Amino acid sequence: MKKNKIQNITIAVIAILIIGGIIGYNYSADQTKQKGFQFGNELAQIQQDVTELQVKFYSEKTKWDEGDISKEELLKYYEEHLSKFEQIISRYDKLTPPELFKSSVELFKISSETQLESDLEFIKWITTGDESAKIRSDTQIQEAYEYENLGLAEFQTAKKGIKNFDESEKFSAPQKGIKQKVIQISENMKNECELEFKNELSEFDSKEIEIQWFNCFNEAEKWKNDHLP
Repeated sequence: MKKNKIQNITIAVIAILIIGGIIGYNYSADQTKQKGFQFGNELAQIQQDVTELQVKFYSEKTKWDEGDISKEELLKYYEEHLSKFEQIISRYDKLTPPELFKSSVELFKISSETQLESDLEFIKWITTGDESAKIRSDTQIQEAYEYENLGLAEFQTAKKGIKNFDESEKFSAPQKGIKQKVIQISENMKNECELEFKNELSEFDSKEIEIQWFNCFNEAEKWKNDHLP
């Protein structure tokens, strides 16, 4: 319960900082200013919607813990939650950010995608009682926060440099940190595959388990390839 409250507070604080930063936009050209204002409002709304969705996600779990709703009702809500979350994430691709802000938008999107993956594992834990799924969920939610903090840092940096921004000069987002983070997360996922499917001798107890490990390992590799800049 306490951890969920901390998660909700963290999400809300970041959203407030983003919205506050967007209000402080200062563009030199009127056309650029209007485009920036529209982009800022749209990004703020996406982040706000993510915040509200996640607060509701954990509050429904609390209702179930307290016996206010059944497990069937909880899982039905979670099914709707996943659909809504996917729709929200798709809105990042419809944004038209000024060049300086593109890297921060990408980081916010990766954060939301990682949060969705965390929610999927959380739901798996609720459905099956698989503790390894809960561990993966906790790991991914921390990764999502790290991405969101990186996105916020990129956002603030871009905002400070906006007065000197020339539309003719294309901004190259710093990719080194993102690349290292993606590789690190992929390696963490692979380590989890090792812990879940191999025994104490680092061997497989059956051919079927070996296949499951192989699929788990490949999913981690695919995730890395999909998210590398």
